[in-house]
Amino acid sequence: MSVRGSGPKVLLAHSYYLRYDAKQLRRMKPYPPLATLLVAALAREHGHDVRVFDAMLAPGVEAFEAALDAERPDVVALVEDGFNFLTKMCTLRMRRAALDMVSAARSRGCRIVVNGSDATDHPAQYLAAGADAVIVGDVEPTFLEVAAAWAADRSAGLEAVAGLLLPAGADGRLRRTAPRPAFEELDALPFPAWDLVDVEAYREAWVGAHGRLSWNMVASRGCPYGCNWCAKPLFGRRYTQRSPAGVAEEMRRLRDEVAPDHIWFADDIFGLTSQWIESFAAEVTRRGARTPFMIQSRANLMRPRAVAALAEAGAEEVWLGVESGSQRILDAMEKGTRIEQIREATRALRAAGVRSGWFIQLGYLGEGWEDLLRTRDLIRDERPDEIGVSVSYPLPGTRFYDAVRAQLGEKRNWEDTGELAMMFHGTYTTEFYRRVRDLLHDEVDALAAGADLAPLDRRWAALAAEREEYRNLAVAGR
Repeated sequence: MSVRGSGPKVLLAHSYYLRYDAKQLRRMKPYPPLATLLVAALAREHGHDVRVFDAMLAPGVEAFEAALDAERPDVVALVEDGFNFLTKMCTLRMRRAALDMVSAARSRGCRIVVNGSDATDHPAQYLAAGADAVIVGDVEPTFLEVAAAWAADRSAGLEAVAGLLLPAGADGRLRRTAPRPAFEELDALPFPAWDLVDVEAYREAWVGAHGRLSWNMVASRGCPYGCNWCAKPLFGRRYTQRSPAGVAEEMRRLRDEVAPDHIWFADDIFGLTSQWIESFAAEVTRRGARTPFMIQSRANLMRPRAVAALAEAGAEEVWLGVESGSQRILDAMEKGTRIEQIREATRALRAAGVRSGWFIQLGYLGEGWEDLLRTRDLIRDERPDEIGVSVSYPLPGTRFYDAVRAQLGEKRNWEDTGELAMMFHGTYTTEFYRRVRDLLHDEVDALAAGADLAPLDRRWAALAAEREEYRNLAVAGR
């Protein structure tokens, strides 16, 4: 889709193709590229001739190549959706897609700028593929300056634009322009350019799979907490928040223009304080904008006032970064939460009629069999409505990555989000943790159904009997 303006023709794109990720294709919960649409709205507001290529529901990179040939853009901006956890996982399949897109644009004579977690971590690969620059940090103000420079002179260099990584100079090292201050004025941004994606295609996908349309929003950027495995290449450890009124107004506009049945707030942490959430609930009520929604938060933040305000505003589900039922492992992760807080948060949500989801992480350094049983037992005790299970995944820029760097081989990223492969030498093997994952999911299902847990106990006992074999295989690197 396109909107004409002045200056060079800009094609904004991203590289997350749902069809390249078998696990997510089965789940069929596609969301439009929020960061990309924010940049599109801002560029359009500044008079640029803007198109969007949305990879999410596209058949593959060949569709992007067709868009290049049809639109013939002067500038291609590959702006990955840094709000979507799927993008932040930096899988190899999506990296190949991104690099292919950069190469395709370069072969057609486009100027190319890239922004995203993977490009920030591995800029040399994107520049070698043909990108003119990688935007570091907040994309919006930097992109506007890049677009303005190329509008004035398509061959212009970008050395004067702050916040960029540029191809290597004579010394063979990548060049970094002046640092750009963090972008704090989130309320000054326009609402995302929802009209530049195929809303009805998303509606058809969602309604066909789940009976309702879910759409994405964000109320903040970043996370102030210091979990030592959490990668934050775009926003760092800062936390910048929109006004409650601004978020509620976007919900109202979204209802009028897109009409979703449900909203996913993609924030790393939604709300942060009870005071903000209470103000948000009041603004939602004032506008009549109440729409069922889902958020991510932390157990220590789900205090009674916050939970009550979330329920008032329409919260249907809250996902908590529980990670482990072992306090020893939580402390090793520098998680900053206590087991008792997990219990209290889950109970408070249940009492308010809000579903609880738990993110569980297996295989962290030093995790043993007893730690895994504590995770199982915490699930049995508190009965979360849903869980998501992964294994510890070392990403650049984290203390965890530094701790296991020497153990990493040539392959340092998963092929896709369903791989669940151990990338370092944990206590047990990948296959072992996949079996634990399946057991934990079956625990949740059995608890919800009120089923007898004896069959699960037998499966746990069988795994316990085999665990030394798995440990020996892990030691052998197999």
